[in-house]
Amino acid sequence: MARALLDKMGLGSMSQAKKETLVQMTILSVACLLSFAVRLFSVLRFESVIHEFDPYFNYRTTKQLVENGYYEFHNWFDDRAWYPLGRIIGGTIYPGLMVTAAAVYNVLNFFNITVNIRNVCVFLAPLFSSFTVLVVYLLTKEVKSVGAGLVAASMIAIVPGYISRSVAGSYDNEGIAIFCMLLTYYTWIKAAKTGSIAWSLSCALAYFYMVSSWGGYVFLINLIPLHVLTLMITGRFSHRIYVAYCIMYSVGTILSMQIPFVGFAPVETSEHMAALGVFGLCQIYAFVTYLRANMSPGNFNVLFRTVVTFALTAVGLTFGVATFLGKIAPWTGRFYSLLDPSYAKNNIPIIASVSEHQPTTWASFYFDLQLLVFMFPVGLYYCFRELTDANIFVILYSVTSIYFAGVMVRLMLVLAPIMCIMSGIGISTTLSIYMKNIESENTAQPQGGKGSKKKSTDYPIKSEIATVIVTVVTIFLTTFVFHCTWVTSEAYSSPSIVLAARGHDGNRIIFDDFREAYNWLKFNTPENAKVMSWWDYGYQLTAMANRTIIVDNNTWNNTHISRVGQAMASPEDHSYTIMKELDVDYVLVIFGGMSGYSSDDINKFLWMIRIGGSTPEGAHIKESDYYSSSGEYKVDKDASKAMHNSLMYKMCYYRFGEIMTEQGKPTGYDRVRNQEIGNKDFELDVVEEAFTSEHWIVRIYKVKDMANRGTQ
Repeated sequence: MARALLDKMGLGSMSQAKKETLVQMTILSVACLLSFAVRLFSVLRFESVIHEFDPYFNYRTTKQLVENGYYEFHNWFDDRAWYPLGRIIGGTIYPGLMVTAAAVYNVLNFFNITVNIRNVCVFLAPLFSSFTVLVVYLLTKEVKSVGAGLVAASMIAIVPGYISRSVAGSYDNEGIAIFCMLLTYYTWIKAAKTGSIAWSLSCALAYFYMVSSWGGYVFLINLIPLHVLTLMITGRFSHRIYVAYCIMYSVGTILSMQIPFVGFAPVETSEHMAALGVFGLCQIYAFVTYLRANMSPGNFNVLFRTVVTFALTAVGLTFGVATFLGKIAPWTGRFYSLLDPSYAKNNIPIIASVSEHQPTTWASFYFDLQLLVFMFPVGLYYCFRELTDANIFVILYSVTSIYFAGVMVRLMLVLAPIMCIMSGIGISTTLSIYMKNIESENTAQPQGGKGSKKKSTDYPIKSEIATVIVTVVTIFLTTFVFHCTWVTSEAYSSPSIVLAARGHDGNRIIFDDFREAYNWLKFNTPENAKVMSWWDYGYQLTAMANRTIIVDNNTWNNTHISRVGQAMASPEDHSYTIMKELDVDYVLVIFGGMSGYSSDDINKFLWMIRIGGSTPEGAHIKESDYYSSSGEYKVDKDASKAMHNSLMYKMCYYRFGEIMTEQGKPTGYDRVRNQEIGNKDFELDVVEEAFTSEHWIVRIYKVKDMANRGTQ
């Protein structure tokens, strides 16, 4: 039947190799289309809209690039951010994402395909997810086989751990960075296998693209040297590795230094010193190999001990002196928090306050990876069985990414590709082994002779076991597909700018309060108005309301953010002094007590208190003062005096005591905290309500002008 079908399609005369190529291309094409399509849930359910917070800054800068050109973009000073400090955009961002989107936009317009830059930004991540499918296939094929590559490519297309950062509208650096990272790994493995200058230069170019796109490039520039060092220790270092690494490191480092935000960091900061050290080791290793080939063993041993002692002493002294003089910068706070998960919580609350910087729970691993959690060890086992240079690399990638993903939930994104690769190897190898058992049993023709009798008694249930294994794997793969589709649809396809919920009758309710409030600010406030909010909403305010903000998501100035935290946590009179110091005209807060929106400012308030009290100006703010007498964080009548009197509490709960939120509950019942607020009857002294959105999610207050002298 299959042959007849192929004959009707005109493919019956094709060679076996061509048929296999056709099947491979078909599977890859379907995987690429599926990868793009599955990320469109948010567009179909809502509209073509940018998601989250950081993507709005990226979208705003991309518009600047498209409208004014790269030179103006590179030299752009943004006076609407971090008032009164401002921000130099070109020197404080990784421009790869913006340049890529602008290039796509210009190419489409060159061919007279009219498209808005916003739609390019919305669909860029799904497009690059399709490219990632192809790179995962190529990478896994180099490590194992074509079959493993096809399975891994199909998995990366739908795995939630990657989809979470690449759905339509998720216009963030990671949308293209994972493609860049895997492309760098693929070209590195090709360079290491062949020792080719062309592949080594390709790796350097891919690394440059990665550096221009995401700060996570530090992971690459430490993983590749770790691979080279491991090959040295295990005696697998060769001329091919020497050529590949020296070219990749030297050219890649020079190229990466052309990114203004990176600058001289590759030769000055501690995060890059391992790569430099391994580069030096490569030169020493090559020199030692040359000497060994041209000297007697006795003379070589004497010289080797002398040179090694001198070299280690010189390197140690140089590194120590350079560090002491400040020529080599210490590790950053984010890097320390990866090595010590408690570091940020104890020393840098601004880093610890970000939800994606929290440690990953076991439930999150299963939620984002499902079947891959169980098949990953299988693939790891098969890699250890056949150790090659490429297999050693993916093993190192596996171990390091598992650790970092456990420390920080955001880095699940880095773990997802290698989980797909290892699971692809495990599933492909397992199916290949057991499918052969089924095929051999089906093709065996019992002849009744001695040989056939021996064969049947040696493996009495070989075919049955193989059938069970193949069936179980098939069922697991089917559940994986359903799980990925459900997670993508329900968890990762809701833009934070537009919220949705189900009413009592089952109908969907849309909460468009954010855009409603930003549009109110845009059309009802002076163009030079300054808006104070917590830093989470800064990028959205500048992009959508086009107003000057005090702090935003860049979080580069902890003192400035601390000042905002102090204003939110202090009583009105003290807050007023800070707001006038910062020249604030309006204050924006997010409140979920009416709608049940849990990511509001009351739930973030403890972080404002911690960050506000982390600087000398906020020494009067103590976290313990905002807990109840029983040590609980409450908003009801048991809440502390400091909590009731804080500006944040008053702005969120102003007039809320008059509102009945649920039937059978008293007025002023907070649906997020499940508490009746303790302070219902109060007035505001230094701010006045200017706008409250339909569902009370966004509340905006105008700062009152100071009274004239001599007036009451």
